[in-house]
Amino acid sequence: MQLLGNSSIIWLPLSAGLLIQLYKFLFEWVLRRDFDLRVLARAGGMPSSHAAMVCSLVSAVGYRSGPRSDIFALAAIFALVVMYDATGVRQAAGKQAKVLNQILRELFTGQPVSEEELKELIGHSPTEVYVGALIGVLYTVLWFQLAS
Repeated sequence: MQLLGNSSIIWLPLSAGLLIQLYKFLFEWVLRRDFDLRVLARAGGMPSSHAAMVCSLVSAVGYRSGPRSDIFALAAIFALVVMYDATGVRQAAGKQAKVLNQILRELFTGQPVSEEELKELIGHSPTEVYVGALIGVLYTVLWFQLAS
């Protein structure tokens, strides 16, 4: 792991995102009794691992470089774009996929449709993003507090 080294600015956000994906997998496995490893790579769901990752990044950069640094501003803008995309563009694409899948089901009722259905859960609700963002910030702040 020489690539990651001791840089908390790299591994804290990565670990925040990975831990949330692991949580989602365990939630599906334990509570819904569905052992599906694809959950580890699936987009969408509560909480948002994307929001946790970028908010962890912003928090780590803010702690290391200060909230008035150029790199903090860059990280914050990046986080806003990612979270906007998760709640706006990707959620709208998911809704469109749901409608298209329904149209295909109705159009080809009784006939085999060889095409795979479009992914419907690719975005996040605002609540999923807020919770993910909060987890990312708290995770990073807690880590820096414990490391001090």
